[in-house]
Amino acid sequence: MESDKKLKVGVLGVGALGRHHARLYAQSPNAEMVGIFDVQPETAAKVGAEFNLPVFSDWRQLAEKCDALSVAVPANFHAVTAIPLLEMGKHVLVEKPIEADLALAEKMVETARKNNVVLAVGHVERFNPAMDFLEKYAANTRFIEAHRLAQYPPPRPGLPRRGTEVSVVVDLMIHDIDLVLTMVDSEVERYDVVGIPVLSKTEDIVNARIKFKNGSCASLTASRVSQEPMRRFRVFQEDCYISMDYGKHFGMVLKRNRIGLARKDVNLDEKNALAAELEDFILAVNKSRVTGQLCDAKVPGEAGLRALRLAIAIENEARRYNDQYGFKFAPCTPDELN
Repeated sequence: MESDKKLKVGVLGVGALGRHHARLYAQSPNAEMVGIFDVQPETAAKVGAEFNLPVFSDWRQLAEKCDALSVAVPANFHAVTAIPLLEMGKHVLVEKPIEADLALAEKMVETARKNNVVLAVGHVERFNPAMDFLEKYAANTRFIEAHRLAQYPPPRPGLPRRGTEVSVVVDLMIHDIDLVLTMVDSEVERYDVVGIPVLSKTEDIVNARIKFKNGSCASLTASRVSQEPMRRFRVFQEDCYISMDYGKHFGMVLKRNRIGLARKDVNLDEKNALAAELEDFILAVNKSRVTGQLCDAKVPGEAGLRALRLAIAIENEARRYNDQYGFKFAPCTPDELN
């Protein structure tokens, strides 16, 4: 492939997140937006009209015309959507989590490697400018505290509330699980979890305390039944305290020196993290095609799989907690999610 040739891309699923994939691909100087597909024809038609994009009624016809595709369908349909694309030799960026089912996620990673194609996972917080700053301080991390709180998703006519097909662990906390696993270079030793369903039939609020073999510890709280949204990430080290507010793009560093504590305020440059994620995916695909050797995206399938493994372990522990104390919990089916 010539290095200046635009990558032909498409999007499968153009709901709340997928529509932004489509919009940003259309704006990218490095991509040629082939078209979109959605199982809800009216949704596809609306997004197609809004961004002046071709709408396909058959996903396979769209895929055949593309080099790479974004998959932004509900999490429990990721594998059934992505695996046929990977088997066709298409490069795939799948929204987080990589899948709702661990075995299917493993099959996705295996299929991508077997077909020598890029599989990227949309852990968009990796591209947040706050994370760019935090990665510089990753060494010697001793304790991490993260809060990710959101309001309960609104109803959608004929569809489940967005994200409630999985627990808040797999929907929201997995962002911070991925960040913690990126910052702490150690295996997980144990975890303690408390979590309950409140408004839905999967866990809506969960706290997990994770202990690593190197002595580091992380306390993560995720909720989708909060009145006020919050996305904060705090890191404690031997001589340093870092606080980052993802939503406000502002942070603070307190560092001990010879005369006491020095404070540094950090005004993080606002950037479109999703746009950066898509450009990273395009770059990985183009490098792979030019060199003939597979070049991973910043968040490859293996990283998404690692985050999902820990997320599901935390989710299972929350359900054991519910069983232990007699809290009623019945995993729901898609038909029950109204």
